[in-house]
Amino acid sequence: MYKLVELQSGVCSAEGFFADGISAGLKPNGAKDMAFIYSETLCDIASTFTTNKMAAAPIKHFKAKGEFQTNFVLINSKNANAMTGKAGVEDIEEILATLPSEAQNPVMSSTGVIGVRVPKQKLIDGAKKFDLTQKNPQNAAEAIMTTDSFSKQKAFKVELENGKSFSIGAMAKGAGMINPAMATMLCFITTDADVEKEVMQEILDEIVKLTFNAASVDGDTSTNDTVMLLSNKKSGVFHKDAFKMALYEIMRFLAREMVRDGEGATKLVTYQITGAKDDNEAEIVAKKLSDSLLVKTALYGEDPNWGRIASTVGASGVEAKEELLTISFDDVCVYEKGNLYFDEVMEKKAAEVMKKSEFSIRCDLGIGNGSFEAFGCDLGYEYVKINADYRT
Repeated sequence: MYKLVELQSGVCSAEGFFADGISAGLKPNGAKDMAFIYSETLCDIASTFTTNKMAAAPIKHFKAKGEFQTNFVLINSKNANAMTGKAGVEDIEEILATLPSEAQNPVMSSTGVIGVRVPKQKLIDGAKKFDLTQKNPQNAAEAIMTTDSFSKQKAFKVELENGKSFSIGAMAKGAGMINPAMATMLCFITTDADVEKEVMQEILDEIVKLTFNAASVDGDTSTNDTVMLLSNKKSGVFHKDAFKMALYEIMRFLAREMVRDGEGATKLVTYQITGAKDDNEAEIVAKKLSDSLLVKTALYGEDPNWGRIASTVGASGVEAKEELLTISFDDVCVYEKGNLYFDEVMEKKAAEVMKKSEFSIRCDLGIGNGSFEAFGCDLGYEYVKINADYRT
């Protein structure tokens, strides 16, 4: 047995990790725009990146290193360093070469505007402000934000039955350009668990599919999506099931927070698909619903237009039958296996559900035992305004 105890110290929760965020002048008005994560000792890294073929320079730089350990991650917002060619990678190498000597095999991650070279000197000068003894996870979480309206962090101490423990902490950013092929997001997870690199990568891959890959704001996939999980092993303790559960809880929370913070979003909706032929077909339906513009705009208008749900299920290409399908808004069933319950009373109840800031849309296909859960939000006028003015 084990117990998860929530902590408030984000990426600094695990033993031997430090973090802070400062202003390097990339954002106006002295806003924080540059962060670091530092470990006293070298870390194994598990990672996953965007599926976009136009991957940004930091991802190219990371992958070119092959198998390696690091103890330092440098992160900047406002500039994605994407579509910048070889020069973008060279800029990273020049910046990292100026970091303090404590930084061993440092890596870089960026988020922001695509197609603009990074302001190297600002980042070089900014890094000189770093104090590697600082544990300011909130500053770091704020520094990596772009259009986010709030920072996103989660951490647990994992207490085992034998009295031993290890910790896992994370921070993430993401609010737009979010698609279920990882969101436009950066996520950095630190742990002192004594976990083997191969096991850590296996667990991360499994959980990404159920969390970040199940989140959708607008159906667009970024050039910079990055998840890094770093372990310095300092606790000397590991329990696979407990580690997996803690990581799942952290990543699910962060995925939902990104959708909740979707640009202009007013609703966080969980699409719970059951009764599909298999889990894969359930996943297809869930993601089709979370991506549908017709569904998203109905959510924004608080219109329980269940016909759009049924139509999207039917258009998904999976095995589905009108006479087997059941649709509910939370516990308000509006359609069940060919029976229409959507009278004036039920419409009012369903509309009340849709006025909530968070609810579920449940579809039972009545075919098999497949299930999947995806996260989505509504789409309204504010999304257009934010993205029309993004570069300014």
